[in-house]
Amino acid sequence: MIKLIHANERFKAEHGWLTSNFSFSFANYYDPNNLHFGPLRVFNDDIVQPNNGFGMHPHKEMEIVSIVLEGELKHEDSEGNTATTTFGEIQRMSAGTGIFHSERNPSKENLVNFLQLWIVPDTVNLQPTYEKTKYEIEKMKNNLLPIVSKYVSKNVAYINQDTIFYISDLEVEKSMTFTQETGRKIYLFVIDGELLLNEQFILGKRDTARITETTTLKIHANATTRFLLIDLP
Repeated sequence: MIKLIHANERFKAEHGWLTSNFSFSFANYYDPNNLHFGPLRVFNDDIVQPNNGFGMHPHKEMEIVSIVLEGELKHEDSEGNTATTTFGEIQRMSAGTGIFHSERNPSKENLVNFLQLWIVPDTVNLQPTYEKTKYEIEKMKNNLLPIVSKYVSKNVAYINQDTIFYISDLEVEKSMTFTQETGRKIYLFVIDGELLLNEQFILGKRDTARITETTTLKIHANATTRFLLIDLP
């Protein structure tokens, strides 16, 4: 089954310094029928204005992944970690037993646009950890490039859940096929461009497909398209 959620169906929050689009219940948006998709609990598409951001705040028992699409994101946390992330890099934080962190746009001129994802971990009471990894952008071309995974690999951020994040740049009129085991889920998000799924469903910029009970996914680019695909238990 493929369920489409179009970009304009997401909940939008405007705060001046911050524009957020929520794919699941978050903050002031609550829908009991839209709480999660498997262990994927939060998928926020955030734009933060220059010299602004989220101040120090706590988290527990959650895997938090940030994927920068444009600009810079500066991280600081109570474990002493400090880093600035840009496109081509992944930031992963395991909140575990408890951590405080801040996420800010350090630029005085440019906005930052990033995806913030929360994944429920498969193990509780973990020691909080932070990691920044860099993936090879050129390997995204017409390929599903793993960037986050439970399975340790070079240039791939580790996560405490049986899930894999892939990112891809699929050229116009190119196609690919993704297969998975029965019983798993696929979450597909179009960053930019337009895809045709299984010769039936069209997804444009910022559209999402939540896919269940489907072991084979045929992906065709109607335009040059950048997208994120998440394989979930």
